[in-house]
Amino acid sequence: MDERYICYCGLYCENCAVKARIQPKAKALYEDMKAAGFENVIHLLPGGSGFWPFLKDTAEKGTCVSCKEGSGRPDCGIRICAKEKGIKMCALCESYPCNRFTEFLKNYPQLEKDNALLREQGLEAWSKLQDERRTQGFVHQDAKK
Repeated sequence: MDERYICYCGLYCENCAVKARIQPKAKALYEDMKAAGFENVIHLLPGGSGFWPFLKDTAEKGTCVSCKEGSGRPDCGIRICAKEKGIKMCALCESYPCNRFTEFLKNYPQLEKDNALLREQGLEAWSKLQDERRTQGFVHQDAKK
């Protein structure tokens, strides 16, 4: 497990649809388009001048790292609170769950159980679950279905 991808809220960025599904597809599309010579003509297409650098950057550098590394919404109340309190993950806070999670948990229903696992069994058990999900192709968006 790469701890850079552990979010304060308890999500794991390696299980984000953007990182797990979109980024590999962007890389494949970029490589196919580059092999076909699009790099030399993309600027002639409407929006091509903006699209090509975006696609190249996504393919080569990825999309984001994690909220702890500066990605995500700068105004995220969960992140701001965790940073102010100096905690690694919100589930480890004595005030968890707090009102910042009310709406958030509606979008990520598995997070309540994940954070309970973290509190009860520790980071190792939580990490194992996240790694198992990643190898099975799970992304957080799947839990909303």
